[in-house]
Amino acid sequence: MNLIQNGRQLSEQWYMTKEHWRDAKALEFEKRYLEPLPGLISKTNTIMNDLETLLKKIRKDCEQTH
Repeated sequence: MNLIQNGRQLSEQWYMTKEHWRDAKALEFEKRYLEPLPGLISKTNTIMNDLETLLKKIRKDCEQTH
């Protein structure tokens, strides 16, 4: 599973949890930890893709020098 799929799964689980946990702490938890996740996941996914591209280039460059 990748980050985006995990984020979707977490969102689905949270939706089910919210049916039973509806106090101020639940709202605080959602605002503090869950609301920022989509943006963080997107940024992380972009960075991981950039790193993968860079590692492929490094590997290719190393293979050409040997």
